[in-house]
Amino acid sequence: MTAAQILAVIIFAAMFLLIVSEKIERHVVSLGCGLLMMVLVFGVCMRSPAAIWDTLNLRNFFSLDFWYQAGEAGESSSGINWSTILFIAGMMLMVEGMGKAGFFRWLCLQLAKMVKYRVVPLFVVFMVMSSVLAMFIDSITVILFLAAATVELARLLKFNPVPMIISEIFCANLGGSATMCGDPPNIIIGTSLGFSFADFITNTGVIAAFSLILVIFYFYFCFRKELEMGEKSEAALKGRVSYPDPRDAIENRKDFAISSAIFAAAVILLVTHAQTGLTVAAIGVFIGLVTLVTAGKDALGLLKKVDYKTLLFFIGLFIVVGGLEQTGILEVIAAFIANVSGDNAMLMVAIVLWISALASAFVDNIPFAATMIPVIRSLAEAQSVDLSVLAWALSIGTDIGGSGTPIGASANVVGISVASKEGHVIGWGKYCRYAAPATVLVVLFSMIAIYVRYF
Repeated sequence: MTAAQILAVIIFAAMFLLIVSEKIERHVVSLGCGLLMMVLVFGVCMRSPAAIWDTLNLRNFFSLDFWYQAGEAGESSSGINWSTILFIAGMMLMVEGMGKAGFFRWLCLQLAKMVKYRVVPLFVVFMVMSSVLAMFIDSITVILFLAAATVELARLLKFNPVPMIISEIFCANLGGSATMCGDPPNIIIGTSLGFSFADFITNTGVIAAFSLILVIFYFYFCFRKELEMGEKSEAALKGRVSYPDPRDAIENRKDFAISSAIFAAAVILLVTHAQTGLTVAAIGVFIGLVTLVTAGKDALGLLKKVDYKTLLFFIGLFIVVGGLEQTGILEVIAAFIANVSGDNAMLMVAIVLWISALASAFVDNIPFAATMIPVIRSLAEAQSVDLSVLAWALSIGTDIGGSGTPIGASANVVGISVASKEGHVIGWGKYCRYAAPATVLVVLFSMIAIYVRYF
């Protein structure tokens, strides 16, 4: 390994350990390590201003492809992913507007009424809803939406929302693996290798559906004591507390209608963005601007409520991962798979699946998926292995592996941030204690399912 590669790995490891220690705010850690990456790795070791420029990705703002793509050209996956930053910011504004209009309170009361205010059925309903919505909507949006509703409902029914939020995060990532538009790596894999929406839903979608049943039982078993306490709290409230009518949550019908229309527009734009050519950056900016315009005098209040610390954390994280890309660390991982697997197709699938899952638990899965695509294409050609099987293994590994740690996927970071803002801190220990075993369980089940179906 070169000096630049060694230093890049050290900086990434230091960032990871500092974040895990929770001694310093994570956005400060990621931005500090990002600055070290640019100065020490790109500047001192590589002496490459081009590497700094490529990682900052500022030129993307002036590229038509960043806002609109007429063909199948993918967005840049190197360095800071400004599409993700702008999209999250736009969705945060939309969610704040919906919350102010009473949308989340109305939704949680409707769901509570539907399951007769019982915590366990609500736990299951939210898991299923998270997975189904994430099949068609970006998982970030799903978690912004459901985590806010969960906190609101927990405040009403007096139960701990943390188990439900952890389960929702996992199910959102699981649901995202089911379709081509469900998660960014799937979009990259589908457009690069020529797979359609139907190809994904009939392959990764089937595995995700059975995995959902498995994780519902798993999370219920893990959180049954806390859920039972919630049931007791709910039972104690019955007869002494009259639950409000869901319609009472709507204080201003005009604001409610506008926020619902904006949300519906966001869903339609996200589901159809492959057909319209609008990128997620364009959609995020459009939704954010429409929310601010319709908010009128409340626009400044909405801007103040945006979680800027999370956005800064993402920027720093993308810079550090960009260092791993620029120094070739991700290519080293890809080459390792090709060397170890040889001509054993089943071993090849297992390595692609597990390495993808492990790597995606700690680094952004978008550049990793983009790096692995030419690798699995060459493996399929050289070893006469079905390319689609390797593609499904890569898709599941990158999508599900991200559930293993709090920084493995964007939805994880956003969901934990929403909980923390409401005073429900989910630390690394708490999250990994439940999500990491669930990740291993689903990846293992997926490997067996691939073996049974394709070999």
